[in-house]
Amino acid sequence: MHLIELGVFLRSRRARITPAEVGLLTVPRRRVPGLRRDEAARMAGASEDY
Repeated sequence: MHLIELGVFLRSRRARITPAEVGLLTVPRRRVPGLRRDEAARMAGASEDY
């Protein structure tokens, strides 16, 4: 799988889940739909840097 395709796939999966659905506080202005990369990493127990 090409890296661009992987990025598109991961962004589409994060966009499906809202922060409220997983118990995170929502702020009025979010730049992206769904979970942010660092929020998804924390929930998965992975490093936010990678």
